[in-house]
Amino acid sequence: MNFNNSDKAIYLQIADRICDEIISGKYKDDDRIPSVREYAVLLEVNTNTVVKAYDHLSREEVIYNKRGLGFFVVAGAKHQILKIRREEFMKQTLPEVFRQMRLLGIGIDEVVKKYNE
Repeated sequence: MNFNNSDKAIYLQIADRICDEIISGKYKDDDRIPSVREYAVLLEVNTNTVVKAYDHLSREEVIYNKRGLGFFVVAGAKHQILKIRREEFMKQTLPEVFRQMRLLGIGIDEVVKKYNE
């Protein structure tokens, strides 16, 4: 994973990657995800960075910790991730898209046509 191409903190990029893996079906409800050490080795990052990512995902109610067994995917995590990402898209991405459309003189009809292609 290349962490140099983003303004987003590395731990958030790791959290996004795990969420992508849940959305894609790699990890399903109640599946165990790699341990902090396993994921740190896989991504070649400090274990503290992965701990921070896992803490973030725990707060977002995407994963949970079973003491002594590791981290697992919360039942309904995929739905929770999609809900969070939709809200972020509507609040952050879409306003910027609309701003750019206005600046460039692109109408909604043109966007709908492109979307349907």
